[in-house]
Amino acid sequence: MPLILAVDDSPSMRKMVSFTLTGAGYQVVEAVDGQDAYEKAQAQTFDLVLTDQNMPRLDGLGLTRKLRDHPQFKTIPILMLTTESSDLMKQAGRAAGATGWLVKPFDPARLLDVIKKVIR
Repeated sequence: MPLILAVDDSPSMRKMVSFTLTGAGYQVVEAVDGQDAYEKAQAQTFDLVLTDQNMPRLDGLGLTRKLRDHPQFKTIPILMLTTESSDLMKQAGRAAGATGWLVKPFDPARLLDVIKKVIR
């Protein structure tokens, strides 16, 4: 069963994402911001990281860059799930190493489709 790290500073968004993913058969570990996620990523291996962009302590792009610096996260899919939708922000995401970009509010079916396409 694939293990997904879900990162968002909004408790309600974390719960919605977790509910959607666990309902589809994934295991989920939640993180409250990028720093929390980075610490959890040091302790265990994930099959996918799903992160918000705008968070305290460490934002989604910063988290993506830090994870991509580690050999075990070179090929792990990292999806951004954020309210940010500008082309400039998406380009910054690609440059940081993000695999894909989804805009909130998210459609659960679309989120699961994207995850199925990128998870190994």
